[in-house]
Amino acid sequence: MELREFGRDDQTAIDAFVDLENACLPDAPWSRPSTAYRQRMMMTHGWDGEVGRYFLAYPDGSERPVGFASVYTTDYDNPDLAWLGVTVHPEHRRRGHGKAILGQAYDECRSMGRTLVGSDGWDHERTHRFAAATGFAQKSIAVLRRQYLHELEPGLGDRLYAEAEPYAADYRLERIDGASPEELLGDLAEATAAINDAPLDDLEIEDEVFSPERVRAYERAQIDSGFRFRRIIARHRGTGEIGGLTVATVDSQMPSLGNQHDTSVVRAHRGHRLGLLLKADMMRWLADAEPELEQLDTWNMESNTHMIAVNERLGYRVMGREMQFQRRL
Repeated sequence: MELREFGRDDQTAIDAFVDLENACLPDAPWSRPSTAYRQRMMMTHGWDGEVGRYFLAYPDGSERPVGFASVYTTDYDNPDLAWLGVTVHPEHRRRGHGKAILGQAYDECRSMGRTLVGSDGWDHERTHRFAAATGFAQKSIAVLRRQYLHELEPGLGDRLYAEAEPYAADYRLERIDGASPEELLGDLAEATAAINDAPLDDLEIEDEVFSPERVRAYERAQIDSGFRFRRIIARHRGTGEIGGLTVATVDSQMPSLGNQHDTSVVRAHRGHRLGLLLKADMMRWLADAEPELEQLDTWNMESNTHMIAVNERLGYRVMGREMQFQRRL
């Protein structure tokens, strides 16, 4: 098996990569189809400015890829960790290709000084079987939930906002459309770090490190990738501190699709229903600003019962469960 790395300017390889991804859609019918544009943007900007590495997998003597690998790392924190994606076209499974691709990906991780690797897959028997056969231990379960906005009870966002508002009388919400003001980045970095309190189950992951520069890089990466970016913060009226925040994006290329990013409430400001207030207000904002939006996706660890309870009240429905695994090289 040969892994051939490709870059954002290799249109032929990008098209092949996207075709392989879309061939696997029957594995998870709720998944959104991939596009060459979205893949190129991910290879240009990443999630927060750090770009992963992408490889097509060719069996010996073949010029047609049967699968691919991706390797994601960060230099902000977790210096020994790499997260791997391994995919084999459905017509080429059960022939040892997945193990061969994974072995080559391990070599790339070692060359980068990464000795702890993680990977994930939908909750299928073959996912568990492959993980067990390759030495991975299950560490956590993440769940994809989706709002089908046009199926929600009319006025649900307004009603939940009104319910939470009396508990958050000491806070005012501020909406930020696009990139945040420069003077806000330090406070946003501190508030964003509250996400480290979310459960990780048994994953070996150190706390993420957030700086003003990383917040800006994240915003720029999302906006430059063609997402319309909106943030709401909850500011304490007495101290001016940011007590919580939430972010949502809408794909400018497919404005019916959106993503709910992190919602964080700082520990000292919990107990005021800020999570519900922030997400309900985001629903209200999107209803006004994004009339074409139909679906909003979000992820939570299955053990994050508090945020799951909030999301279920907001009308999110479970789409699929993602098994998350790790091993040492």
